Amino acid sequence: MINCSLFQPNQKTKAAAAGQLLASLPAGSRKWLFILFVILVGSLAVRAQVAAKKDTTIILISDLGVQLECTQALNDLYNFKFPQAEYQFKYLKARYPWHPLPYFLMGLIEWWKIMPNTKDQSHDASFLAYMDSTILAGENLYKNHPPYKIEAAFFLAAAYGFKGRLYADEERRSWGKAASVGKTAINYLEVSKEKEGLNPELLFGDALYNYFSVWVPENYPALRPVLWFFRKGDKALGLKQLKEVSYNAFYTRTEAMVWLMRILNSYENDQPRAFQISEYLRQTYPDNPYFHRYYARMLYYQSRFTEAEPVCKQILALIDSGQVGYEATSGRYAAFFLGQIYDARKKLDEAKKYYELGMRYAEQVDATESGYYLYSIIALGEIAEKQGNKAEAKRLFKEAKKKAGRKDEAFKSAKRRLKNLEKGD
Repeated sequence: MINCSLFQPNQKTKAAAAGQLLASLPAGSRKWLFILFVILVGSLAVRAQVAAKKDTTIILISDLGVQLECTQALNDLYNFKFPQAEYQFKYLKARYPWHPLPYFLMGLIEWWKIMPNTKDQSHDASFLAYMDSTILAGENLYKNHPPYKIEAAFFLAAAYGFKGRLYADEERRSWGKAASVGKTAINYLEVSKEKEGLNPELLFGDALYNYFSVWVPENYPALRPVLWFFRKGDKALGLKQLKEVSYNAFYTRTEAMVWLMRILNSYENDQPRAFQISEYLRQTYPDNPYFHRYYARMLYYQSRFTEAEPVCKQILALIDSGQVGYEATSGRYAAFFLGQIYDARKKLDEAKKYYELGMRYAEQVDATESGYYLYSIIALGEIAEKQGNKAEAKRLFKEAKKKAGRKDEAFKSAKRRLKNLEKGD
């Protein structure tokens, strides 16, 4: 039986009720619940560490010598120099084969191979195998070696958390597996209300939980009945903690910066600060395609077109050259932004070229329901209309209307343009 103060005495009955409610939720809400649940698992494990006995110490995770050995490898990892990172992590594994750290870092390499295009599932098996190895090593330490309990629980929570993130991905939708790994992770939790003195690495999960446990029910009201099982979060505290991790942690620093950038940009309406982080990540890891395209996106949405133009063209050039991690997902972003830039400059032929290129990239990764794809069709219709080809414009507006959902803004936009065009006939 789980000894967890977050659950009320009748926890089994309530957990069953939560499962029934979950099954009735829309897919989008289920997705957010699993993301939150994974974050919760990590945060609870983090909080459990504070209650550990005095004979429990953090060893490798805060060992300066090990950190120095890993510094270049982590830089290589986030800079998509995977063979170099793997070489160093294998050396670490040879020295500490009994510890979960090297297996987790090897798994992180596979995770970042997935990140540029989550539709590509070719790295899933390797990633999951490394997370399972992390779990095996972590469970051995957790159960049989009390001095390593804090460290083992940290890696167990991290490994189960990353597995849950993959299972709950929109392309996989393995809701049952996501729930299962979350349930297993909870078995390792020993909850404490004491919060002072957390190592920055261990603070990461708590930061995400504090933020998203408030944000999710605010934006997905259907999830509120499920979330009453868990402790109340603090969004402001979560942001503060996430900033601390991004400044002071070693292993989780970059991951914290990625979350902070996305939260500030998408949820907190703090684009200037999000842009600073995206610029830093782009400059620090110039060969990371995810950071590259996020930086291009930030430039575009701030209407810094002069700066965005060469950044987007570089992305397309790196795709053409076969640079590691640069593929159609990054291409559809960059091409659409360039189409918009040249459209604004009234260079219609150039704009048309990039809109069409962006559509081809979108089709390669089956992203034809995305806004970028639909608005590219509409933009091409507008160009055709401006160039006097009303028949082509009408065809394109009809195509956009057909491909978009009736509630999409793209559908309404295409319908309105088609109606105006027909009035002029």
